[in-house]
Amino acid sequence: MTTTEPSTASSRRQPGPPLAPIAIVTMALFMMSLTIPLLLAGTTYPSPFGEDRAILDYFRQNTAATTITALLQFAAALPLAIYAAVSTTRLNRLGIRAPGVSIAFAGGILSSAAMTISAFASWGLTRPATLADDALVRTLHDLAFISGGPGAVVPLGLLVAGIAVPGLLAGLLPRWLAITGLVLAGIAVLGTLAVAVPALAVLLPIARFPSMVWLIIAALRLPKDRAPRNRTP
Repeated sequence: MTTTEPSTASSRRQPGPPLAPIAIVTMALFMMSLTIPLLLAGTTYPSPFGEDRAILDYFRQNTAATTITALLQFAAALPLAIYAAVSTTRLNRLGIRAPGVSIAFAGGILSSAAMTISAFASWGLTRPATLADDALVRTLHDLAFISGGPGAVVPLGLLVAGIAVPGLLAGLLPRWLAITGLVLAGIAVLGTLAVAVPALAVLLPIARFPSMVWLIIAALRLPKDRAPRNRTP
């Protein structure tokens, strides 16, 4: 049994917005959330595993940089959610009805939501009442890390895997690209261990940034349509 062609002309005329610009905007906003605060503060965003005094001093002395971090990370979360919706809709249009499509959508939405929580926690670190309380600063900083780190990267891996698997099995993506996506997804999922083993937090950037690049390349290579005879059961 094969899937049917879209039944109306209007459905064929509505492929959705182009994926590549969405992915590029997501990555650009996220990179700006790291680089602009670095330029303003003159120092890197503190690690939650660093010295308490260094963490407290950073947020108390760099309110503007922290505000920009929160703003740009929240802004980056929005196109990521759009990417999840548009990419999975395109997979459906291509005849993919496997669970991977739903997994990709869930991963993208969860990653976007986690980035939003991280951004809101960072915004809380700009409030005068918060900055007056050492324990509250540490709590919000930890929340910003756990949500923006493992909380965002692990489901990002699900988004990549959910596109890579049907891309490989149905021949929608080049084999090398699909396999690379699966490797990145595996590294992202291993980032779950960073919750219990801080040393493994190094896996998070290793998975995050290549995965963002992968989403851009996949957006460029994923077809908008294909012949009915090539549609998957």
